[in-house]
Amino acid sequence: MTGFRPVILGYDAVSPLGTDLERQWARALAGESGLGRLTRFAPAPGFPVTVAGQVEEIDPAPFPFLSPRQLALWPSPIFKYSLLVVHRALKRAGLEITPSLAPETAVTFSPAIGGLDAVLQADRTLRSTGRMPKPYANPNACINMVAGKIAMLTGATGPNITTVTACATGATSLAVGALLIAAGQAKLVICGGADFPLVEPIVAGFASMNGGYRDEAQEDPARASRPFSVDRRGFVVSEGAAGLILASQDFARTHGLGYQIELAGWAMNADANHYVAPYQPTVAACLARAIARAGLKPGDIQAVNAHAASTRIGDLVEARALSAVFEGRPPPVSANKSQIGHAMGAASAIETILALRGMEESFLAPTINYRPDPDIDLDCVSEGARPCLQEHVLKNAFGFGGSNCCLVFRKVA
Repeated sequence: MTGFRPVILGYDAVSPLGTDLERQWARALAGESGLGRLTRFAPAPGFPVTVAGQVEEIDPAPFPFLSPRQLALWPSPIFKYSLLVVHRALKRAGLEITPSLAPETAVTFSPAIGGLDAVLQADRTLRSTGRMPKPYANPNACINMVAGKIAMLTGATGPNITTVTACATGATSLAVGALLIAAGQAKLVICGGADFPLVEPIVAGFASMNGGYRDEAQEDPARASRPFSVDRRGFVVSEGAAGLILASQDFARTHGLGYQIELAGWAMNADANHYVAPYQPTVAACLARAIARAGLKPGDIQAVNAHAASTRIGDLVEARALSAVFEGRPPPVSANKSQIGHAMGAASAIETILALRGMEESFLAPTINYRPDPDIDLDCVSEGARPCLQEHVLKNAFGFGGSNCCLVFRKVA
């Protein structure tokens, strides 16, 4: 299957950098941070986290599928923003899912955490007042309901799969979408990811396991996320959603749809080693297999969009895996989480879009807040946005449970 290369027809995202894609890209190139003080809920005195990456509110009025009645039934923000980015991604692609196209359209758009905020609120109401949960409480928390709602919005009746691989979910949705196309199960796939995990027990839980950033020094929120840096202190929990439209080349040609970038290669594997700490041998193997599947050698890759969660062990393992695969000479590495934090299942989908924009415009977004770590030998594009022609880009994504997914993109126009 080395020669099989589905294409990206369109994409859209919301992130802590904004809800308009052009604004997000401009802020990314400018080296701005989207992180700030946590306001999604009111932290109690002594709560260990006061910094987060939050998505600003949108005006739902222009979108009939975000009517007040719909939003009342689906209060978790994961639904509102997932539907929005898919709608806009299809619009950018110039596509409408017609009845004839519907059976050939799959959905692999997935969250990693889902709408747990809705069921947590129902639990609190039940405990404090005895009032029973609303009928939509459990469906809001159902992990595959986001894909189901996207199918209802678009009319897609092809395979509908929730590809949960923790923090690698967004990237995995693209790999699984490519597999569906290769297997003849779909010609068009709505891929991507979304998560809005800023609820107290989730944020506190990440802090207590020493993975999430704890704001012990009350420092500038814009400085909190610092991947690969010698003073990195864990990931900043954030929100976001990103949708990408994947199709076979035959589909694109038949429908007169232009594209600039192919998904040239991908690989998925499991560490089978530790529940959260990544394992260098399998991480390196995933990188190498994705590059080989694209029919390339490591030297053909011009840039890497890193997973780079800003954890002590995770960043070190990724850096060493890159060094091993690229024989000590990795290409420039961008770490977008330095600007947007860690949006869980949405992270690698949002970062993929930033990587695609960089390929299209021949720029690398910077890794901000970087202070060199003597144990990590990487060019992290720390000076600011860098002009860089990119024919091939490697995107890494790793998730709890040892789930790894690496993608290789090729610019064709």
